[in-house]
Amino acid sequence: MPVKIRLQRKGRRKRPFYHIVIADARAPRDGKFIQKIGTYNPMTVPATIELDRESAYDWLMKGAQPTDTVRAILRFKGVLYRKHLQRGVAKGALTQEEADSKFEDWIAEKEGTMAERRAAQEQKEAEFRAQVSGTPPPPPAPEPAPAAAEDDTTVATTEDTTPPSATSALDAARAEAEGSTPASVAAAADVAGEAKAEADSAEAAGEALATANEGEDEAATGNIDKEV
Repeated sequence: MPVKIRLQRKGRRKRPFYHIVIADARAPRDGKFIQKIGTYNPMTVPATIELDRESAYDWLMKGAQPTDTVRAILRFKGVLYRKHLQRGVAKGALTQEEADSKFEDWIAEKEGTMAERRAAQEQKEAEFRAQVSGTPPPPPAPEPAPAAAEDDTTVATTEDTTPPSATSALDAARAEAEGSTPASVAAAADVAGEAKAEADSAEAAGEALATANEGEDEAATGNIDKEV
């Protein structure tokens, strides 16, 4: 009697769910079966597979033929890898202890990878639900205002806006003249001369204004004496 390892469809419309069964190849797809060895749910991410590896291996060694989908499931769950290792034991390439150790290591690594994939998918679904529910992200923490830096900036701005006096211009011209080229020295001398001339004219204007004020005061005093 030809025996197949195949899927038996369950579930409702557009939501398939499968049983992995050992059945007669002549039986209908959803008909009688010999043994159920697992389940397969392709609607989850990643797909959920529950399989009795021992039973699947035993039936495989007895000559049961898996369908294409079941063969992929058996490869994913390590049943075909165990069959490969047992062939190595039969040929003398491996001992039974080495084959069992390799198979257990492979199963542990595979289960760890699947656990990471399931955790990543659960995290992704949780983030999606949070976005759909409209939960706003936490506001960023306010940055402290640099008060001292603003004061320094204000002072610097005030100092920069103060117009330079004639004396400061003269000092600046002298400072530029030191360590400069002859052309720059001549230009600096011209600037210094102009600054000195402006300073002298400002001083003369101040003296003239003071003299005029004294004359007005004397004239006002004389007029008061005459009226008295």
